[in-house]
Amino acid sequence: MAGTTTERPAPATPATAAQTAAATAVTRAPAPRPAARATPAQLDTTTPEQRAAAAQAPAAAETRLGTTIGSLGNPSEGGFWIRTPLVQTRAPGRIVNPATGKSAQVELIPLTSGGTGSQVSLPALQLLGVPLTDLPTLEVYRL
Repeated sequence: MAGTTTERPAPATPATAAQTAAATAVTRAPAPRPAARATPAQLDTTTPEQRAAAAQAPAAAETRLGTTIGSLGNPSEGGFWIRTPLVQTRAPGRIVNPATGKSAQVELIPLTSGGTGSQVSLPALQLLGVPLTDLPTLEVYRL
């Protein structure tokens, strides 16, 4: 058409090295360390005897503290434990998966980072029969 002009966008200026480095830092990450790709069986350092003892019903009376949503805690930390806002001091306890009725004797560890959920050790979740990616409701008891 006569009399009209078409504006062309200005040519894009190439990104500077600093801009490219900043974008790469956000979008890419190094590969996980080989230890981080270990299987749950390789990360579970508890013995069969410990698992059997943890699965037994408590011999002493216990106090129900409440329920919590459990998620997998740091899988490289061994033993049977739960970090939960339901306790203020470390104590022996037990957690129960009401969906299966399975229980595990654990160390109750205060969780002070806020929130209402709890972090559970890998061996404890396995003993409860919980898939590691689930977020089960757990009953928590102090022995």
